[in-house]
Amino acid sequence: MLKAVAVIAILLAAGLAGVLAFALTKPDTFRVERSLAVKAQAGAIYPQVADFRRWTNWSPYETRDPAMKRTFGGSEGGKGATYAWDGNNNVGAGRMEILEATGPSKLRIKLDFERPFEGHNTAEFTFVPQGDATLVTWAMYGPAPFMSKIMQVFINMDSMIGKDFDAGLASLKKLTEKQ
Repeated sequence: MLKAVAVIAILLAAGLAGVLAFALTKPDTFRVERSLAVKAQAGAIYPQVADFRRWTNWSPYETRDPAMKRTFGGSEGGKGATYAWDGNNNVGAGRMEILEATGPSKLRIKLDFERPFEGHNTAEFTFVPQGDATLVTWAMYGPAPFMSKIMQVFINMDSMIGKDFDAGLASLKKLTEKQ
């Protein structure tokens, strides 16, 4: 019996060491990006993103906790605008601040997560005219600390976050094309 327990312990330790070693091979940074053509001018789409108060109209994260507490600060929209949220386990807690607002072509947002995991990333929206449409790109990038690398062994971050970006862009498209 003691021999079986020792063998199991050694196998578990070897498995854990393997996971940790594999995590070390993951990149030190990550980037998730999705794009969608929207049949609207950039000037019609940009305000929906540059004003955090309007995110309730299209962001997939806004519907995951109806009781989520939202706090807006700084300017009403554009550079300096802030948005903090505190919600259930589906949305966690964090804060965003628009660092760059080059309307109607680009927004760069400082994105800080407090929970369920601490993270400090950048979100970026670009709006590129394409005839009667605009190519809207939503990206998030930042450092991948060791805990993030361990998560990446089991979870595909690009797929997980990317599906949310796809849903958000589709909602933004629907919202702005019907205007």
